[in-house]
Amino acid sequence: MDGNAIVYCEGAFGTPNGKTAHGLVRRTNRYRVLSVVDSRNANRDAGEILDGKRAGIPVLGGLGEAVAAAENQGSPATHLVVGLAPDGGRLSAEARADVADAIRAGLSVDSGLHDYLSEDPELVRLAGEHGAVLRDVRKPPSRDKLHFFSGKIEEVKCLKIAVLGTDSAVGKRTTAWRLVEAFEAAGLRAELVGTGQTAWMQGAPFGIVLDSLVNDFISGEIEHAVWTAWKEASPDVIVLEGQGSLMNPAYPGGFELLAAGRPDVVVLQHAPTRGDYDGFPGYPIHPIEKQILAIELISEKPVVAITLNHEGLEPSGIPEACKQLSQRVGLPAMDVLVDGAGALVEVLRSHLRPAGGARV
Repeated sequence: MDGNAIVYCEGAFGTPNGKTAHGLVRRTNRYRVLSVVDSRNANRDAGEILDGKRAGIPVLGGLGEAVAAAENQGSPATHLVVGLAPDGGRLSAEARADVADAIRAGLSVDSGLHDYLSEDPELVRLAGEHGAVLRDVRKPPSRDKLHFFSGKIEEVKCLKIAVLGTDSAVGKRTTAWRLVEAFEAAGLRAELVGTGQTAWMQGAPFGIVLDSLVNDFISGEIEHAVWTAWKEASPDVIVLEGQGSLMNPAYPGGFELLAAGRPDVVVLQHAPTRGDYDGFPGYPIHPIEKQILAIELISEKPVVAITLNHEGLEPSGIPEACKQLSQRVGLPAMDVLVDGAGALVEVLRSHLRPAGGARV
């Protein structure tokens, strides 16, 4: 682990703009998460807010309170991790001021935003004075280190599963991790290929930050990440984390993942209570039937299951929502956040490949 982390999510925990913080509360191998900062949800347990289950991670009202609490508990914080994921990836003036205070407190800062802390002269100066390290997770490698698509993806012989979504911020990464965990529980070797900054912060050993790359290299970097996971880890299954959706007006990241990752099957994450694309009122989400048709037309591979995002549903209504969704599209539908991904693994078993690469 890199250290003890305070996750900064002021004003956004429990909303789509807090999805990076949500991922870190649910799992991370990179940090020991001490607390979340969000004055709107102060004095609550972060896990109860997200999933109705205690995680032992308190939400505190301010950065100073979080630093003091860590000191008092004998586990001083070493990092502030920016858990915000706003549209456009910008750091607000208020958040920047809190980042500066964290640096003054001697904390290193990891950020996945498009506003690079390491290019902010004032923050760089403060970091130098206080011995802090600034890491911009979304900052792409230099172009001489990027890969162009070569076709080596065809060397990958294990089952490749893409977890795509009908919208952005719909739970694709969480479902992908649940699927990896369920495959491992079933005795299979599974690797997640992350495609965003949160997966990196969670400690995914293979991946890229897709939306920070120059377009010419996106396909090559996806291919290289999947190929590297295959070569280095020899998994039975590779789960590819989706980005955005095919038809989201701002985040149509699914195209590159299908074209370059070349999955064998697709699992589609869907929030049935959403009417418009996330962050874009007046842009209705395309019907799930049309999204399935588009995925299968582009990839020539099947969508084999629907995974439910239960936002806006009462717990008692989740089974019926899954039943209705399954009847509507003719595919198994399940909520892996509530029920785990064991049933999804069973759906996918027939697509597993033996060592030679042919489908079972």
